[in-house]
Amino acid sequence: MQHYSYKTHKTCSIQIDFDLDEKKAVHNIVYKGGCEGNLKALPLLLEGMSADELVQKLGGITCGFKGTSCADQLANAVQDAALKSNK
Repeated sequence: MQHYSYKTHKTCSIQIDFDLDEKKAVHNIVYKGGCEGNLKALPLLLEGMSADELVQKLGGITCGFKGTSCADQLANAVQDAALKSNK
């Protein structure tokens, strides 16, 4: 299992930490900053989900005028990590 930290952009959260296993399933998601209730719920719902499914479900979700969201930032982070793990 590989650990990743991702600095978010244009969101209330400032960083997302998570692990990606050898099958590219996501584990141990932890947001730093942001809307506490939502960011406690997301990790519970997404634990063990494949990187591809997570990116498909969360990618492109926006929050207000920001053009992104904490969920979208997680999708970006997981997609980047999955691509790096292929190298």
